[in-house]
Amino acid sequence: MKTKHFIKMHGLGNDFVIFDQRVDNQEFSKEDIINISDRNKGIGCDQVITINNMAGTKTELIEFYNSNGEEVYACGNGSRCVANLLMKEKNINEIKIHTKEKKLICSRVSNDIISIDMGKPQLDWKDIPLIEDPKNKKIQFKIDDIILENPKFINVGNPHIIFFVDKIDNFDIHKFGPLIENDKLFPEKSNVSIAEIVSSSKILLNVWERGAGKTLACGTAACAASVAAIMFHKCDNELSVSLPGGDLNIFYEINKNIIMSGKTELSYEGNFEL
Repeated sequence: MKTKHFIKMHGLGNDFVIFDQRVDNQEFSKEDIINISDRNKGIGCDQVITINNMAGTKTELIEFYNSNGEEVYACGNGSRCVANLLMKEKNINEIKIHTKEKKLICSRVSNDIISIDMGKPQLDWKDIPLIEDPKNKKIQFKIDDIILENPKFINVGNPHIIFFVDKIDNFDIHKFGPLIENDKLFPEKSNVSIAEIVSSSKILLNVWERGAGKTLACGTAACAASVAAIMFHKCDNELSVSLPGGDLNIFYEINKNIIMSGKTELSYEGNFEL
């Protein structure tokens, strides 16, 4: 059997198994990804990340796979973790991360705190994507007597739906998450966030991540929720987003790029037999 070296990292508990494919390019099947991500039988993680060489160049291309084996094109916390690794390897404090969707500029704020430019959010319903324009439609989800309604839709490299509520603890993300993720409104499924505005500079956030389930932190969800809070709830341009795993700092000015900063940590490294 093939044995591969891996690095385990996390950003606020949002954890990743990273494989460097630049020297030993191993093709991973969907089943491989599922087995690696399994927290009982494998290494265990929210996403598997591969670092590859772009064809004919020495430029790194980063690929992301959810724990269900499906490829996704954006992962903010994962990008920050890989950026930290590559900046240490190259002894630099700024780097461009190439994904299949875009180039992301990352920089070292201090020690293992990494900042990333996530680009501009997309707000048009076709770009989320949704199957139809939600304008003038009443969209709500009900479980027992608990209702989530009046959502905001934002794409930050992947689709997000965000609900703002008065008391976040009253809404069980384990119940609402899979229901909304798989709703027919989303042709590519969706990440689901429930947010509570604590003050003009702080929000609380629980996230059900598409293809991964409840997560301790999600960078793109923090970005999407912050954009919605700033645009529709008149919050400050700089927000502290408090997730179960810790806090992310998001800076956003309307019509400009989203900047996300937060801590990244190395958990351990080892070898895994496929």
